[in-house]
Amino acid sequence: MASNFASQSALILSVVSAYWLVSISMVFLNKYLLSSEDVKLEAPMFITWYQCVVAVAVCWCFSWLSKNMPQQFGGMFPPFQLNLHIAKQILPLSLAFVGMIAFNNLCLKYVGVAFYNVGRSLTTVFNVVLSYFFLGQSTSAKALMACGVIIGGFFLGVDQEDSSGGLSMLGVFFGISASVCVALNSIYVKRVLPLVDNNEWRLTLYNNFNATLLFFPVMLIAGEFPIVLEFPKIWDVQFWTMMTLGGLFGVAIALVTTLQIKFTSPLTHNVSGTAKACAQTILAISIYQEYKTPLWWVSNGMVLGGSMWYTVVRRAEMKAADDARRELSKVDTEHTKDSVLIELEPLNESADKSLK
Repeated sequence: MASNFASQSALILSVVSAYWLVSISMVFLNKYLLSSEDVKLEAPMFITWYQCVVAVAVCWCFSWLSKNMPQQFGGMFPPFQLNLHIAKQILPLSLAFVGMIAFNNLCLKYVGVAFYNVGRSLTTVFNVVLSYFFLGQSTSAKALMACGVIIGGFFLGVDQEDSSGGLSMLGVFFGISASVCVALNSIYVKRVLPLVDNNEWRLTLYNNFNATLLFFPVMLIAGEFPIVLEFPKIWDVQFWTMMTLGGLFGVAIALVTTLQIKFTSPLTHNVSGTAKACAQTILAISIYQEYKTPLWWVSNGMVLGGSMWYTVVRRAEMKAADDARRELSKVDTEHTKDSVLIELEPLNESADKSLK
């Protein structure tokens, strides 16, 4: 019993650690690719497009392993199949997906890693708003109060970042846009998952396949093709290694997120994500040796605390709703049994009379 508990605890610890490692590493790596003095490639859409190409290649590799090494990987990953009709149906989600990853990277390009979490902290707020308009889902007063705390923390953080002289309004705009797209993405995922047999890996394949096509007109409009062709490090092995690593981290974050939810719970995943954001902020300030005002720290606390409060409130509400449904189902079952017994009573009486 003790050994099972120890092994389970070790598994959970390793999964959560992997999530933290991949998530934090991905943010710092993308920051390096997007705005470091070492790279100096002013083509953020090209960098994001290449990460989607890597994701499609990874899906192919996983499918190949699942097919050719069935004892080790059999059944873990679906076949590498693309149906253009399904790809077309998933297109609205892919548009939100493209906006999500593009605006995320653009936000990270123009703001520091320390401010990144605050800059795109309105995802929860937009999720509430869009869920009401798209799905008709109402939100409780407590959850709305938690959203209010997040909004207050966001504006206080913007004010303090401006006071320190490090604010990029363009970065803030991209952060808000990313928050909208993340909320839209979560809503559309629920709608299109049945199209891919509720398989998240197939959805990843279709999303990234569509994204590789959708980014072409974006790169054309942004004028990135001449910039990429004239890039001095276009044949540099280290540059392409870092670019490929960024794409691999993009796929890995989806995998470790799924594993963390599977081996813990959605609530624990959200708590872990909030704690990770706090650690990431402190790490960024330490690495880049930045000074932040006390009110700046208060803004981060409000954003993280509001997000945590919202998660706890929604978890409690979902549990209460689930308990109510179970109780109602129990009552309906008992009522059905009583109705059947009442209907059987005349039949029993008739059978008794026949026997007499």
